[in-house]
Amino acid sequence: MRRALGELLTARGRRAARWLPPLAVLVCAVGVWYAVSLLVLDPDRRFLFPPPHAVVRVGFLDGDNRAELLEGLRRSAEVASLGLAVAVGAGVLLAVAMSQARWVERSLFPYLVVLQTTPVLALVPLFGFWFGFGFGTRVLVCALIALFPVVAGTLFGLRSVAAAQHDLFTLHGAGRVVRLWKLQLPAALPSVFTGLRISAGLSVVGAIVSDFFFRQGEPGIGVLIDRYQSRLQSEQLLAAVILSSLFGLAVFWFFGALARRVVGGWHESAREPGAW
Repeated sequence: MRRALGELLTARGRRAARWLPPLAVLVCAVGVWYAVSLLVLDPDRRFLFPPPHAVVRVGFLDGDNRAELLEGLRRSAEVASLGLAVAVGAGVLLAVAMSQARWVERSLFPYLVVLQTTPVLALVPLFGFWFGFGFGTRVLVCALIALFPVVAGTLFGLRSVAAAQHDLFTLHGAGRVVRLWKLQLPAALPSVFTGLRISAGLSVVGAIVSDFFFRQGEPGIGVLIDRYQSRLQSEQLLAAVILSSLFGLAVFWFFGALARRVVGGWHESAREPGAW
């Protein structure tokens, strides 16, 4: 009985140690928000940065505004999800090809770096001119933004297999395909999921950024943010920003949980205390 009670208290202590610090930071952030809105800003300028309860009341509790925000988020989520899927498929294939042939890596990797370092805002209007302003172009923007972390993480994982393990497979006469499938890819999974978590967040950013330029068709959350900004609807604007951030956080947590489920407990990244 005492042992079970001790284990329960220990588990509760671990949960408290995990969640209390971010909750404390959240409380401090909300307190600063209230202080700026109610104490720093004059009442006639408070509309520029309304207090949190006003944002919740207007942005989330009002049925029409909530429905508009959720619908815009749904459309942006569709673009981000499909763009991420394209980035993961293309990124893993490119990484596998580069890990199997150095000349492929020397040929492609510099251009992937250039793509990663090119300002996104400079590319988005060009894609609109070339391919139109529809759903497919938005997916392309998300895929290009999310591509590099997948390639870099997968390639790093494939190249990080210990030489002794390669020697063991060589001793048993394993070919290139068997070595890739049974040794390199399983060993690369932690690095693959690290890149995937980064790319998931970038795909959300890509969906919102493309909305700012591609104003045709059904509006996503980015179009709503731009619309609220032009109309000085600060409560709806902040609600849209908060909703977008929560969606990105949920995506990050989802892939973190998926990584722990797939990788299991054999890798130290899955056993890290407090890992998300």
